[in-house]
Parts: sequence; structure tokens; C-alpha cells
Amino acid sequence: MTAIELNAQIWRDMAEIADSEPLMKQLAKYLKKLVAKKQDPTLMTKDEFYAKIEQAEQQIERGEYSVLLPDEDLTTHLRRLGYDI
Repeated sequence: MTAIELNAQIWRDMAEIADSEPLMKQLAKYLKKLVAKKQDPTLMTKDEFYAKIEQAEQQIERGEYSVLLPDEDLTTHLRRLGYDI
């Protein structure tokens, strides 16, 4: 089924339940869940962003970080840290 056919089918199905308030409420609730799944998981509020920065600064203070050596690629770096790549 193509995207155009799928779109038309969805609209036909919605028209069938448009006169039923309980079904429309159920559909709205389900659509909200689908939209939430589609949203970018990396999006965050300003407060969440600054909290992540603060957490990273605390990790640095505790020495929980690593540095790429000059001319070292990421694969080599991760292997040096013990990852099996």
C-alpha cells in the first residue's frame, strides 16, 4: 500500500468514527502516543540541557572522562578503553 493509499484509508476510517465521541477520544489518545514516539528523543528543555552540562562537569571533576590522543581515531580510542569493536 502506498503512502497516498494509506493516507486515504486513514481518513476514510476516521470519517466512520467521527460521530462517536468515545471512539474519537480513544483515537486522540492513541494519536498522542504515536506522535510522542515520533518526536526526537534528543530534544530537551533548557533546564534539562543545563543539568546535563552540570552532570558532565561533575564527572570531569571525579576524573570520569577520557581524551583522544593525537592522531587517534575513535575506534582505536574505544579499544584502548576496553571496548571490543
